[in-house]
Amino acid sequence: MRVTIERSNLLKSLNHVHRVVERRNTIPILSNVLLKADGVTLELKATDLDLEITEATAASVEQSGSTTVPAHLLYDIVRKLADGSEVQLSVEPGGNSMSVTSGRSRFTLQCLPESDFPDLTAGEFSNTFRIPSTELRTLIDRTQFAISTEETRYYLNGIFLHTIEEEGALKLRAVATDGHRLARADVEAPSGSEGMPGIIVPRKTVGELQKLVDDPDVSVTVELSDAKIRFTIGGVLLTSKLIDGTFPDYQRVIPSGNDKELKIDCASFTAAVDRVSTISSERGRAVKLSLSDGLLTLTVNNPDSGSATEELAVGYDSDALEIGFNARYLLDITAQFGGTEAVFLFADPGSPTLVRETGEEETVYVLMPMRV
Repeated sequence: MRVTIERSNLLKSLNHVHRVVERRNTIPILSNVLLKADGVTLELKATDLDLEITEATAASVEQSGSTTVPAHLLYDIVRKLADGSEVQLSVEPGGNSMSVTSGRSRFTLQCLPESDFPDLTAGEFSNTFRIPSTELRTLIDRTQFAISTEETRYYLNGIFLHTIEEEGALKLRAVATDGHRLARADVEAPSGSEGMPGIIVPRKTVGELQKLVDDPDVSVTVELSDAKIRFTIGGVLLTSKLIDGTFPDYQRVIPSGNDKELKIDCASFTAAVDRVSTISSERGRAVKLSLSDGLLTLTVNNPDSGSATEELAVGYDSDALEIGFNARYLLDITAQFGGTEAVFLFADPGSPTLVRETGEEETVYVLMPMRV
């Protein structure tokens, strides 16, 4: 194999694929990236057995061939080469090592044979649809923060993606929850998504996808079955296993009878919560919201370091109410709001609270209260 490629092209592709590779692996081949040169392209592939990413980039191929080399090592080498330089990759007959040459720099990397590299066989996909990257990004950005990191409840370690019909319109919906907060976002269901199975996309896949859908002009092709999902984004192919589990009935958690409405300037509220929570303990993080006619008082008490209060003028004319929340969870939710006003709908101090942005009906957040 002998290939010449622009450093910027190689670095961009390596940047996409090397992130999938775990830094510590008990199986040596999983630390490597597969390089395949043919025609006018160099194809790069990496996998962790649950997630596989493939990208083809333009290259000058003198001699076709393939090999695998350590992914993070190759990425670090290419990252440190001079801007605008060309990189030559060559594997001599025997294929035990690959040389990386650029200008006066030359590196030799140990290779493992291509035949050892695992293939995440995709199988048959039952549904295929195209979705604008902006809409897919919206679904991810507005729900991703609520994904659970608790491994014992593995079925919450991802985003639940499914279609649902509401008010005569079919919607593609993303839901994530960790049991303390829930995020739900909708977009118009793309053609081809009708009848798709409800699937749980794993947290790592969501994180990689979020980095790849940054071009607003690109459409993403989504293919899925009961066990796998594949995204085609430009020249990048991302294939992932799905979480084999049943997502809980989230509809039961979303309250419908909350009648105490608080309207508040989002930026002022976020800043005030951030200020008073400075004094909270890392373990507790509880902030108390005391509501009376037109006034919100935020209070934090920490027996070890002191207390903090702040008052805000708000739109509230229901019965007086005291309720506590985890400050971090409040800030995570308000960070999703691009508008100026947030709406909180309360029932009582022990019941879930509904949060949304004024004028944004497609996204809903549910927050469980804390005892304070």
